[in-house]
Amino acid sequence: MRIDVYTPLLLSLLLRLVGPVLGRRVAPALAARVLTSAAVLTSAATTWSLVLLAAALVGDAPPVVAEAREDGHRLADPVPGVIGIAACLALAVVARRVHRAVRAERGTRRALRRLSAGHPADTELIVAASDRPQAFAIPGRPGRILVTTAMLGALGPAERRVLLAHERAHLAHRHGFLVTAASLAAAADPLLIPVRSTVSFLVERWADEQAATDVGDRDTTARALARAALTAGGVRTGCALTFTDRAVTRRIAALQTTPPPRLWTAAAAVLALGALPALGAADATGDLLGLLTGVLS
Repeated sequence: MRIDVYTPLLLSLLLRLVGPVLGRRVAPALAARVLTSAAVLTSAATTWSLVLLAAALVGDAPPVVAEAREDGHRLADPVPGVIGIAACLALAVVARRVHRAVRAERGTRRALRRLSAGHPADTELIVAASDRPQAFAIPGRPGRILVTTAMLGALGPAERRVLLAHERAHLAHRHGFLVTAASLAAAADPLLIPVRSTVSFLVERWADEQAATDVGDRDTTARALARAALTAGGVRTGCALTFTDRAVTRRIAALQTTPPPRLWTAAAAVLALGALPALGAADATGDLLGLLTGVLS
């Protein structure tokens, strides 16, 4: 209990450091899936470890202490009381952060659904008359693509095909789900915020690679990305073509080279890293239950 309960916190820090490295060196489709899975497992284990640390305060509860003394036992203190109190406060912060993240996600999804309201159910592409250059992949059943006339007008025919292929990749591979899962994991465990950022970048890279494959031209894909970014300027484009100067530069540079390798060994190692916190939390749970059962029996 004394060591295992802290393992998820330490491994969260390690995943924070390893995640961006994996994102740069492994194929984006594989890296995004692995990092999201590892982040969810790690954040769940970290939250449960905080619960265990808070639950250890039961050892200081007067009825338990009294019963232990009546039986002639001395109640072991699995963790210092100050750490248990800190864990309670941390859990309150985690609950608030997760609640806010869930509310933000629901608000985003409602806003996106409103954009596609009033169109036939089988409509995939929605073109909105607007002078704001934007493109959205709207998750759902069916998923839809919304593009403004300003964005379409800024792109040539080949570049429009890239844009649509990019958005279709977001829908086909459920990138919205991956980003949401990584965001909730980071809300529960702030140490994983860099992992969330990496996953958000990787799903864009994944869609870029899929678009390049669909149109059969990496140079055209890079050119479409650059032109769309210049057209969008400072406009934030939601869950679709996300533009920041550094991110766009990295994505264009990646398209001008060969696709990165899958590196299954590295991906498996990171996934194992994500599973280790769960094992540590499970061991800590068994230790705490054994301790309390032994004292109260």
